Amino acid sequence: MAEIVRVGGGGAVVSLWRREGGYGEVLKIAVPLILSTGSWSIQHFVDRMFLTWYSRDALAAASPAGMLYFTFASFFIGTASYVNTFVAQYSGAGHSRRVGPAVWQGIYFGLIAGLFLLGLIPVADRLFAWVGHAPAVRSLETAYFKILCIGGPTIAGAALSAFFSGRGETLTVMWVNFAAMALNIVLDYAWIFGKWGFPQGGIRGAAWATVVAHFFSTALFLVLMLRAEFRKIFNTLGGWRPEGDLFRRLLRFGVPTGVQFMLEILGFSLFIVLVGRLGTVALAATSITFNINSLAFLPMLGMGMAVSTLVGRYLGQDRADLAERSTWSAFHLCMAYMWTMAVGYVALPELFMRPFTSYADPKTFMPVQQMGIVLLRFVAVYSVFDAMYIVFAGSIKGAGDTRFVMWASTLLTWGLMVVPAYLACVVYEWGLYVAWGFMAAYIFLSGFVFLARFRGGKWKSMRVIETRSVTEGPDTETV
Repeated sequence: MAEIVRVGGGGAVVSLWRREGGYGEVLKIAVPLILSTGSWSIQHFVDRMFLTWYSRDALAAASPAGMLYFTFASFFIGTASYVNTFVAQYSGAGHSRRVGPAVWQGIYFGLIAGLFLLGLIPVADRLFAWVGHAPAVRSLETAYFKILCIGGPTIAGAALSAFFSGRGETLTVMWVNFAAMALNIVLDYAWIFGKWGFPQGGIRGAAWATVVAHFFSTALFLVLMLRAEFRKIFNTLGGWRPEGDLFRRLLRFGVPTGVQFMLEILGFSLFIVLVGRLGTVALAATSITFNINSLAFLPMLGMGMAVSTLVGRYLGQDRADLAERSTWSAFHLCMAYMWTMAVGYVALPELFMRPFTSYADPKTFMPVQQMGIVLLRFVAVYSVFDAMYIVFAGSIKGAGDTRFVMWASTLLTWGLMVVPAYLACVVYEWGLYVAWGFMAAYIFLSGFVFLARFRGGKWKSMRVIETRSVTEGPDTETV
């Protein structure tokens, strides 16, 4: 993978940074996406930091409530986001007029999702009564969850974002996400603490800030997609009509991604809920550690999105060799980043903890900090294997191998993390560190499973689009 390629017969050397599928091409697409997903982690980090300053109960409530909301939303987000692969493969195949209709099917799916999430508001009290956390925390969890559900229709923004990311126009995605992040942070501060004329909302203010920022980014993506040049080239306005076959194909390939995403998020949500049974200190330490872990994990989701885009584009061109090369380039870059973060988690844990300790009560926060420092060592170990999981799963999803990803991820999540965590936290009371050990084992094995699937090569013959333009005849799928 790291060889030098000589071209032109004159000894000119084209390094891995410059050739197709090399590091340079990967980074050109990935860096804006990394910064975009990194902005999510910064936004999430600042939100939790402000809530830490506000109250420990607010911090403890935000993670389980946010994770539970995201568990329900993740199915729809995963499915709508799969529009990225359709856009990439249509663009690679030269069928640009099919890009707009593909995006609109994702928009319609996102709006349906919003109606479902709004329907969860009346049952929120019963959901958190079942969770069984302390009454003070439970009331905050319920309020946070209900407000987030109001933002459900913004899931359509995942499909709108895919119009840009699937074509490799990732700078647009970055700037929209940066604008939404800045708005969210400003509103967070104002709405949590009651600044600049805003009410002091605490955790409710944090939820409203998130919802407003999501509506803002969705509207901005829509306005940008409907520009005149995109209407002409990609049929972004004329392709608004529902298409039964295309919508069904989005469901066929996207739903397994949505199910995988949902069950994985559900697994992590249940993990946090189970840890909550060990007490508020364990729950707060786990919440902060996951928050710090997001500084490594969320940026690399951008790398996963980039490799899916490149694999989709090159398979649309019937260039599986370049799709494979792009994947290995992404893997090398991702590993370099994760190793750097892992060293930091072990060598400088207090540095990562410092934002949370700044305005927190030292007496009550000290046990949380001490426990969190130990948990960061678990994160350091599994981060490297997380890189394998992100890149190789992203690659085969970019081809259309979504059913394997769904089944493998589900079995690993529940067999190696959720059930063992239940045994460790509830049945046998083995404790927090044993539960985290099982989670690390789950990520370790996941990395190798998806590496093996990628090396098997079945994905190279898969496609999610028609093999010829729909203007030339009936749709024909190759899967």
